Amino acid sequence: MKRFLGFVKKEFYHIFRDSRTLLILFGMPIAQILLFGYAVTNEIKEAKIAIYDPAKDEITEAITQRLIATPYYQLGAYLDNMEQAEEVMKANKVKQVVMFEPGFGEKFQRNGTATIRIISDATDPNTANTLQNYSQAIILGFQQEQQAAAAQGSMPQIAVQTRMRYNPELKGVFLFVPGLITIILMLVSAMMTSISIAREKELGTMELLLASPMKPIQIILGKVTPYILLSIINASVILIMGYYIFGVPIAGSLLLLSLEMILFIVSALCLGILISTVAKTQQVALMISLMGLMLPTILLSGFMFPIENMPGILQIISHIIPARWFIVIVKNIMLKGSEFMMIWKESVILMGFTIFFLAVSARKFQVRLT
Repeated sequence: MKRFLGFVKKEFYHIFRDSRTLLILFGMPIAQILLFGYAVTNEIKEAKIAIYDPAKDEITEAITQRLIATPYYQLGAYLDNMEQAEEVMKANKVKQVVMFEPGFGEKFQRNGTATIRIISDATDPNTANTLQNYSQAIILGFQQEQQAAAAQGSMPQIAVQTRMRYNPELKGVFLFVPGLITIILMLVSAMMTSISIAREKELGTMELLLASPMKPIQIILGKVTPYILLSIINASVILIMGYYIFGVPIAGSLLLLSLEMILFIVSALCLGILISTVAKTQQVALMISLMGLMLPTILLSGFMFPIENMPGILQIISHIIPARWFIVIVKNIMLKGSEFMMIWKESVILMGFTIFFLAVSARKFQVRLT
């Protein structure tokens, strides 16, 4: 018994001596609980909306103020014409557009009826449906107040016309196919690359490869090339299945979509190489990829939960998640038919991530060679 207790004590000593083990045992679970607690929410807060108000009278101003005074909305833009509604939605500047008809206040007071059009960005169907319900409830509340204050026998009405843009049937698969492309590309590219290179280091074969006539860059390229091809095949299969089986459109340029996918694959591969320079074993590489990469990618990329709903600190952290920017690119091209000028910012950010990961990986790889 004493020998057994001594063995247990020795194991505890080894565990608490290794900072990486402590991080995995205590740090990762705490981080995941915080992520799930704050990121997993169906509440909508401060969603940006645009207002088109050609009338600019007291009634339309009152309705506008009623909308943006709630915690659900934040004024994103005032539109000068109806055509700008498509522009701001394609550019992801707003989630919803509220459009008053010309002479709204006069028609509402004199004729007893006026019309409001609500156009929602349904690339995220759950968010679009929730925001539409919020808007209708707020407008209905305003209408009931006006009816209570109106003269007896007068029942002014507001006709609300709703439209779901880019996904009129609110199909959930329109949301999940772009997200699945992102997750699978990250899984195959980053995780498998990091494990593959870590395996060579763990088995001691990396030294043999480095002693060969090949240069280090050739070794790295040789390791990652199969995963580039596998990632492209996986992405193609998902696109084909999404299009022919589930009816997910590819409204934009297929060539542009392919180039953006290759850019993201290269970025994920560089991230996988960076992880492999830190991890000494396959298990560590797998743990870093799963806990430190995959879950934050799922939770903080906007794949399942709107980023706007999260606390400010998580919104800031989401900016360093490459998948966040790629999901925006894929949704814009596939569902909105956006051209490059609509997604150039996200593309430049992905390219910046790629260069940064590659530079840091090369530096750390060289350090470990010496």
